[in-house]
Formats: sequence, C-alpha cells, structure tokens
Amino acid sequence: MAARRLFGATRTWAGWGARELPDPATPGRLLVRDYAKKPVIRGGKGGKSSVVSDDLKDPEVCTDPVRLTTHAMGVNIYKEGQDVVLKPDAEYPEWLFQMNVGPPKKLEELDPETREYWRLLRKHNIWRHNRLSKNQKF
Repeated sequence: MAARRLFGATRTWAGWGARELPDPATPGRLLVRDYAKKPVIRGGKGGKSSVVSDDLKDPEVCTDPVRLTTHAMGVNIYKEGQDVVLKPDAEYPEWLFQMNVGPPKKLEELDPETREYWRLLRKHNIWRHNRLSKNQKF
C-alpha cells in the first residue's frame, strides 16, 4: 500500500499527468487526468524566454542548364552540403531504365498471363466491393 502511494506520488511529481486522489484505499478510487501544459511563446523585443523560430522557406530554383544536367537538384536531404552529382548511365542498374514512370497501365493493356494483371484485377475488385458496401448500414 505504501508502494502504491509512493508510485502515485512519483508519477505526479514527474508530471506524467495521472494523479492519485488522497485516499487510494477506497474501493471506488478515481484517477484524474490532466493535459500537458502548452508551451509559452513570448515574442517581441527583449523577452527573457523568447523562442526563436526558423521560418520555412521554399528551396531556391536553379535555372542553370549545365548544373541541371549534371546534378540531381533537390535530392540532398541535409541543410548543408552539395547536390548529388549524376553518374554515367553505365553505373546505374539496368532495371532503373525499364521502370514505368508514366501513368499506370489499364487492365485492358496488360497480359492476363502475368502476375501484374491479376494484382490489378484484385485491386479493382476490392475497390468495387468497398464502393458497394459503403452504402450498406450493417
């Protein structure tokens, strides 16, 4: 019982949000939950605890045609550093150039003997079933 009171007190002191009411031995014990306090942001001149916020900016648009053909612009995920330099085509795998980057193929365009056809057919049937069962109440 003492451990239960101690545990409840440490949870309260640590600020986890669940506080135990004064008498934990009562059969109908209640827990009171609190939301986390919102951070106080003070703006203006000379505030003691003013928070400096970095405004998000759009990336700069490169218009240099030579740089656009030799570098992958906008691929670098870090704030600092150079853009990735493009390698010759021979250094990339062959499957990269065979990928379909256009609109997805329709069911009529695919061969029924391929796995891609049957996966797309299953997806269409699931979409159809979801549309039909959306209006059912139970």
